[in-house]
Amino acid sequence: MRYLITGGGTGGHIYPALSIANELKKRHSNAEILYVGTEKGLEAKLVPREGFEFKTIRVKGMPRKINKESFVAMKELFLGLMDSKKIIDEFKPDIVIGTGGYVCGPVVYKAAKKRIPTVIHEQNAFPGMTNKILSRYVNRIMITFQESEKYFKYPEKIVLTGNPIRRDIVEVDIKKAYEDLNIDPKIPLIISFGGSGGQKKLNDAFVYIIEKNISNKELQIIHVTGERFYKEFMEKLEKKNLTLGRNIQVLPYFYDMPKGLNIADLVITSAGAITLSEISAIGVPAILIPKAYTAENHQEYNARAFEEKGAAKVILE
Repeated sequence: MRYLITGGGTGGHIYPALSIANELKKRHSNAEILYVGTEKGLEAKLVPREGFEFKTIRVKGMPRKINKESFVAMKELFLGLMDSKKIIDEFKPDIVIGTGGYVCGPVVYKAAKKRIPTVIHEQNAFPGMTNKILSRYVNRIMITFQESEKYFKYPEKIVLTGNPIRRDIVEVDIKKAYEDLNIDPKIPLIISFGGSGGQKKLNDAFVYIIEKNISNKELQIIHVTGERFYKEFMEKLEKKNLTLGRNIQVLPYFYDMPKGLNIADLVITSAGAITLSEISAIGVPAILIPKAYTAENHQEYNARAFEEKGAAKVILE
């Protein structure tokens, strides 16, 4: 079978898509899988690393309020629909799977209009705009949180699946993880990160936390700034004359996150859906700081769902 998978922008949309793609490949060795994203999205970097064929369309997110950017976005959407039609006609998928983000809108819509079986997956407790629009056209709506069901108008299409996670999250060699990450297993480890793109408020807090713990040999910290914040973060440390020792690591992006999560004693993070699913699978204690500026404030919905079940502590930005 031919599977076309699309979703992008942030890791929260990309990692579930890659988990689905990898599981399909494992179960069906002859499966043909094509991933469709954008040239500038994080998926352009992550998908080729996983070895899947990758094609792009022209599309950009629609502003929440009508302004001059809205007209640019409408033009891009029209181009994206044309690109999607061309890719679908050439690849001839048997099924199209969308995991959210504006990139999957044109692709899934065009597939549905061609009567190709279509499925969307919603990772968050409060659904994103793209998935809410697509829900009218698709065959099935897969959800992660039971709480999100009430926001869709087509309950007969809904299937509660949870969030697909990478197998490597639960298949970590713990001893090797300590060695690879240069972590002492006898000393508590805190890992902090604000999702795949970073979180400014969390970074600001960790400048202070690192300053207070720079000489603390009874604590280890791995802090992930996000690539766009890394230079600024390191400059702030330099201004304070802080030199990192063995106990503190600062990274722009953490490619070894599965290893890190499995050996962490505490995770301090934002409340993206894929992150929550991964820390749930491992069972690591967490403090959640939902990003206040996310669409429809969906991260707070995610965090509160965990808090209500006693799975995490929540601190607002």
